[in-house]
Amino acid sequence: SRGSKAIARRIVDILVDEQHHAVSTVDKISGQTLGKQFETLTMDFLRETFPNLQNLRPGRWTILQLGNNNKLKTSDFAQYEHLAYLNELTTQNAQLAAALGNDYLVAPDVVIYRDLYEDSEINAAQCIVDGDVSKMADIRKANGGKPLLHASVSAKYTMRSDRAQNSRTEALNLIRNRKGHLPHIVVVTAEPMPNRLASLALGTGDIDCVYHFALYELIRAVKEVGSEDAVETLETLVQGKRLKDISDLPLDLAV
Repeated sequence: SRGSKAIARRIVDILVDEQHHAVSTVDKISGQTLGKQFETLTMDFLRETFPNLQNLRPGRWTILQLGNNNKLKTSDFAQYEHLAYLNELTTQNAQLAAALGNDYLVAPDVVIYRDLYEDSEINAAQCIVDGDVSKMADIRKANGGKPLLHASVSAKYTMRSDRAQNSRTEALNLIRNRKGHLPHIVVVTAEPMPNRLASLALGTGDIDCVYHFALYELIRAVKEVGSEDAVETLETLVQGKRLKDISDLPLDLAV
């Protein structure tokens, strides 16, 4: 839309002219390619930031870009391991498959997971576990479990209504189908239109928060070239802590 283009152009002008960010000009690329690039950039940002917060959230972290083509799925993590067995059952039983569908199988764009600990690491300071206790603790490698999913990150370059609904559906499936600790569920986007951001960010319960790649520039751009309704919507999202800047994400994931 005209309003979307105006806000996006103003964001770019602020980033380039005032903050001196480099912008590479390329021929028009497909939306799918652009989406994958945004997923990769989101993963790279998290890899460069979150592991440096060991003083706030220690652990052995792995950050990966998944997508639908990656062999790693949510069932490869401790909280969703049972979904692999459910998938086997539906593969063998057509009636069960028709009744359940496959919505429970989620492949987030980017994941952060935590590796398990050997007993020697757990007992480094003092004896905490042995062969008689903590036999079902998920973080203990000796119990034979899978890695712990810490965060599911949905990276959406833009936020059309269908993409917003996909992110919400994935979030609800992660909430409903988990066993044990619920991972962080967040969305990262570059969407310039406040009303589209609101379609996902408003409300509570399914998504932790929506993070914008340039929130401060977006706020300024909307005030300068957006409508009064757009300004009001954006203020509601920010003041209600439903929309934050990408720089807040690593610290929020340390909670």
